[in-house]
Amino acid sequence: MSTLKYKAPSPYTLKAPPPPTEDVTYYEHLKDLNLSGNSEAQVFGVAVFGIGRAGTIHITNLVKNRRGKILYVVDDDKEKLLKVKNYFNLLQVEFITSAEQSTVFTDPNVRYIVCASPTYTHEDIITEALKSNKAVFCEKPIAETIEQSRTLFELAEKVNQPLFSAFNRRFDPTYAAIRERVKQGEVGKVLTVKVSSRDSPLPSLAYLKISGGIFHDCAVHDIDQVISILGEYPTKVSAIAHANIPEIDEIDDVDTVAIVLSFDSGAIGIIDLSRQCVYGYDQRLEVFGEKGMLKTENRAPVQTIEKYTHESVKRAPIYYSFASRYEEAYRIEMEHYLDVLEGKCKLLVEGRDLLAVSKIATAAEESYREGKLVELEWNTNELPSAQV
Repeated sequence: MSTLKYKAPSPYTLKAPPPPTEDVTYYEHLKDLNLSGNSEAQVFGVAVFGIGRAGTIHITNLVKNRRGKILYVVDDDKEKLLKVKNYFNLLQVEFITSAEQSTVFTDPNVRYIVCASPTYTHEDIITEALKSNKAVFCEKPIAETIEQSRTLFELAEKVNQPLFSAFNRRFDPTYAAIRERVKQGEVGKVLTVKVSSRDSPLPSLAYLKISGGIFHDCAVHDIDQVISILGEYPTKVSAIAHANIPEIDEIDDVDTVAIVLSFDSGAIGIIDLSRQCVYGYDQRLEVFGEKGMLKTENRAPVQTIEKYTHESVKRAPIYYSFASRYEEAYRIEMEHYLDVLEGKCKLLVEGRDLLAVSKIATAAEESYREGKLVELEWNTNELPSAQV
């Protein structure tokens, strides 16, 4: 009875608190339940180039999306095209090879393309799409070189079409929340940003040979995390790396990397990166500032189960790979792009960010290969919007 005096009034007599803003999925449910938002949303015709890992993820999301209507799927693997058609029940969609892709660019019903084909094909596909007044959603990188990428962004600006290459981690609700809370000053002046990123499963050698190397294939995501949190670009870059796996050494790449980024604000970015991780897809982030720290640990498919014995306490394994860990981020980034096409917002990832990340990754690789600290200079046109 001693606690009876603390009894709360009936919850039916009180105003219910709102759901936490971090529960993005619940808010999406409310929109669907209440049929809120734009009940007559525009439907945009889309052509998907490439049916590999990323292409399949985008097709999966577009099939469920009420604003994106797949009109074409383009790939040179005819056998797999048929399998994709039947698996996703895309019986009204045209499945064509690259030899027929001009059909996409001349079709007025195609509003945008999703480019998830091999990197060496990006430049030609994007150029043709933009010249045909199509918007472009492209997997990174935009092109094989910084110069080619810059030319494509200039073309996109000239024809007034959004060219978007998403770093999907920006759209992960956890990372987005940390970025916003840092922006609101919760940790004060940021002193260090630490990113641990260890890949799972080990990619095939066939993929690694065409990946562009670990600095431009993997490290770019970690670099973008650091600069998007800080809102500035580094002026000094240092990297140490090693190939512990003989087959990776034979293709002149490395599998274990440490990168340090130095910023004029005094902040330091620290990245540790690996091509393999036996316990799953290791993705952790820590932001340390003068007022405290924000951090996020690994997530698991079955988050809350623990097994207790006399020998140990065991938890469920963390997510195995990027496709499962960032499933929600992939969906949200596509919704963001469709919002851009509807004129509801501007691109979250700007062209200057993509070019800057490539520049920083190139500097990191140069630092590793030449064993030196690399200094970077930025002109006004290169700086992030927050710094200009």
